[in-house]
Amino acid sequence: MGELLQKARFPVWIKRNSFQAKLFVSYLLLTGLGTTLMAGYLLWSFHAYHMRTRQTDLENWTAALSESVADSLAEQNVERVRLLVQRYGAPETVILRVFTPEGQLLATSNPNDVQVTDWLSVPGVKEALQNQTTKGVAKGVLSNDDRLYINRPIIYQGQMLGALRMSITLQQFQRQFAYLVWTVLGALLLTVLLCAIISDRFAHGLAKPIEIMRNFAIRMGSGHFGDKLTIRQSNELDQLALELNRMSERLASLDQERRAFLANVSHELRTPISNVQVTVEALRSGANEEPELRDRFFQNIEDETRRLSRLIHDLLDLGRLEAGVTLLERQTVVLRNLIDRAIRAVESRMQAKGLGIQANIADIQLQGDPERLLQALLNILDNAIKHSKSDSQVQIFAYREGKQAVITIQDQGPGIAQNVLPRIFEQFYTADPSRKGSSTGLGLAIAQRIVEAHGGLITASSEVGQGARFTIRLPME
Repeated sequence: MGELLQKARFPVWIKRNSFQAKLFVSYLLLTGLGTTLMAGYLLWSFHAYHMRTRQTDLENWTAALSESVADSLAEQNVERVRLLVQRYGAPETVILRVFTPEGQLLATSNPNDVQVTDWLSVPGVKEALQNQTTKGVAKGVLSNDDRLYINRPIIYQGQMLGALRMSITLQQFQRQFAYLVWTVLGALLLTVLLCAIISDRFAHGLAKPIEIMRNFAIRMGSGHFGDKLTIRQSNELDQLALELNRMSERLASLDQERRAFLANVSHELRTPISNVQVTVEALRSGANEEPELRDRFFQNIEDETRRLSRLIHDLLDLGRLEAGVTLLERQTVVLRNLIDRAIRAVESRMQAKGLGIQANIADIQLQGDPERLLQALLNILDNAIKHSKSDSQVQIFAYREGKQAVITIQDQGPGIAQNVLPRIFEQFYTADPSRKGSSTGLGLAIAQRIVEAHGGLITASSEVGQGARFTIRLPME
């Protein structure tokens, strides 16, 4: 029953923690692969080193023995040859044989060799009698164990006197090597087990904050922008958490702005529509019978319709600028001509209010959209005219400052309070509530978006009682 529950829970763990499972499996596979390759390389190196060492020993032994045997054969002292073979072939692991040039066994350290009739078929003997030294691994002549052998010709003063064959068994080494292999495999298994535990902790430590951030992002996607994410890790994850918190705060701010924007738009649209509706009902109720009252009502309908049209037009402009879908027509703009156009456009309004204008414009050219820049200037001038006192002046200056063109527009109105100044570029914000009916509250916001679309900056400064100054900085390249 327990096994069934375990099998049933494992896929759920994989499904719920797929990222952690992938990290765990990746760590485990990399650890297993690395340790396996290292263990395999060490075992191969050990085996090769042992075989090379034993082969070198055989070469040294047979080289010394072949000289002694050659001297004895040259003196035809066969007994001394047999004595040397018995002495150096005494260890159980070693078998030493001496052959005549015809391939007959002359001396051996193994008494059972009398059973062999054809020594030329033994690996390496025939080649040794042909003056070739051979070595390698082969099965024993009368046993099935693996043996390391070397066959060396016996030469005395250029004459072939026979061949010498020495072999040692590899059984002891193979047993030791097998023990070493099992020891390494046990250590490898223990290492993988420990690495699995450590990898699980690492994977959990890395996957947990990512899972928290994923859930946080899901909540943001569903509209919960007030949450705060806390990840206490000294790596890139806490930086990512910090950026997610900033994103959440920004989204919360944008959501609040969106709600305020919708509320303001609803209010701004409702007011002229309500006024028109009330006026139409009054006309329908008999007000059209009095010519003076009827004309005033019709004028009211026209004013509110014009106001509604201006509001919709400003909303469309603002929406396009914020969405970045308004394409700017880049061309050379002579700043003096552009400001002169703006002044001519508001000249009649300024005269009607008794305002004068003082302009000092440097000879500056820049790249931009002249119509959009004119719109921004007109919006700022419109704000200056509305708030200027009668019989005062509006000052316009334009000059070069480094690689920027700077335009300042200064009025002599009541000024803007410091607590209000940061909000004047907000949508639908009007510093003077008594003037709200004559403005959509979008002019300065649109001017700011236009200037920013040109890569510039617009700021405002003011002191109460000394008017307000708007400064536009536009790049000249």
